[in-house]
Amino acid sequence: MDKDRQDQITLAMFQTDPVWQEPEANRAKLTPQIMTMAETADIILLPEMFTTGFSMAPSKLAEPMNGSTVQWMQALANEYQTVLAGSIIIEENGSFFNRFLWVTPHCAVTYYDKRHGFTLAGEHLKYSAGKTDGIVHYKGWKICLRICYDLRFPVWCRNTQNYDLLLFVANWPNARLQAWDALLKARAIENMTYCCGVNIVGEDPKGNQYKGHSAAYDALGNSLTGSFVEKETTLKVRLDFQEQQTLRTRFRFLEDRDNFELR
Repeated sequence: MDKDRQDQITLAMFQTDPVWQEPEANRAKLTPQIMTMAETADIILLPEMFTTGFSMAPSKLAEPMNGSTVQWMQALANEYQTVLAGSIIIEENGSFFNRFLWVTPHCAVTYYDKRHGFTLAGEHLKYSAGKTDGIVHYKGWKICLRICYDLRFPVWCRNTQNYDLLLFVANWPNARLQAWDALLKARAIENMTYCCGVNIVGEDPKGNQYKGHSAAYDALGNSLTGSFVEKETTLKVRLDFQEQQTLRTRFRFLEDRDNFELR
């Protein structure tokens, strides 16, 4: 047993309607919501590209790692002693990344860069693919970070590292929302893990509509968030490490998983 583990953690997922390509406006909109929720949440999860919406204009919108949004996240995480996480557009060494930032109360920043670019929107032509495994550690939990389109690739999400929580941030459109609902639940079941995903609501300038359906599932695929919500909201879930370990001990499905190595 990890003596430093916090057996129960609270996750708050912010299902937002982002202001299109206006980082400052989105930070201003989110700040009071974060201030209200932070004292009762261990982790605050924001959607994919939460400062801009899902934009294919990285040269216009990208920020450096010491830019305004990272500094804003660090200030709030530190002041309210919570993790603040979500993806934004980052420029680094001349390349653009759809980067899932994980900012701790001590202002440490780790990240995961989206591996699978959404080819239907040309994301793979604008953004470089990530190369890291996306595993972070917090309060004794091993947590796997993934972004939107990654959800469609079960091998990339496969629980080969014994993680305890799988997190997705997304801009998943209504036209394929049934896939989001099904795959998010499936990733929980096949990996015997808590699986939580936050999506947006609203409409972008291209006419794509988003209806949320942010959700959390336990290791057997049971919903922890109830009926789907299709408007701006914050969903809070309490995750229990020992409850999950009990399920994994009773149903030893992970012990029968295939061994493989991704290249």
